[in-house]
Amino acid sequence: AGRRGRGSSLAAVEEVPVWLEVNRVPTVTWMCTPEFLEELVLGWLYGEGYITSVDQVHLRPCATDLGFWADIPADQVAAVAAERRRPVLASGCGAVSTFLADPASVPAHPPRGRPPEVTVMRDRFKELFAQGARYEETGGVHAAALTDGATLFHHAEDIGRHNAVDKVLGAALLARRPAAGLGLLVTGRISAELAYKAARAQLA
Repeated sequence: AGRRGRGSSLAAVEEVPVWLEVNRVPTVTWMCTPEFLEELVLGWLYGEGYITSVDQVHLRPCATDLGFWADIPADQVAAVAAERRRPVLASGCGAVSTFLADPASVPAHPPRGRPPEVTVMRDRFKELFAQGARYEETGGVHAAALTDGATLFHHAEDIGRHNAVDKVLGAALLARRPAAGLGLLVTGRISAELAYKAARAQLA
């Protein structure tokens, strides 16, 4: 296929399986773009309610495979299990399986201020796309970033938009930047799972 306006061919999008065990129990496997994997794992754990900070998890990468072991206090794992979530296949590319809780289990919060003006958000989306190096190379990845309306934080790209969101949430955790009140920019549509992740992270 010709690259848009340049006549050169597009590169293929790399996709690999990455597994996670929580307290030695196989928990999830992603098909994902193989970068920012620590951020991916931390963001997923955060979005699923296992952790609220990096201090609550000891994460160890596997030396011979693309995978991670996460050690988390047993009571936090038990709290997630107590929600009795049903495994659901995601409607879009992302984690192989997701776990949606009853919406009533997500605490309600009052609005966190007024959203930025449309022109401001248009500028932030332009920045989001401008940083899309992999998209320029392949034409086939999603991107996500956090923003306070004026600045983009923790831009990430992945073949799955769910993965891209997990990566930016994980990056915020590693930077010890509170995600609560920030806005989420993501390419593609907003699935129920992404809305759930945003609500748990208290994004604006």
